Amino acid sequence: MNILNLILAILLPPLGAFLQVGVTKHLVINLLLCLLGWLPGIAHAVWLVATNKKG
Repeated sequence: MNILNLILAILLPPLGAFLQVGVTKHLVINLLLCLLGWLPGIAHAVWLVATNKKG
């Protein structure tokens, strides 16, 4: 788990998700979660970084 990706996942969840998985379904899901509420977007982005998901 890269600490920079984790910080970006907390501060800017879509950017953290993009850097982790690229343009995939996970990025779209993260964008939608951020639109619905900031905390779900953060949780999803941190999950992507913590599980080391790759696109």
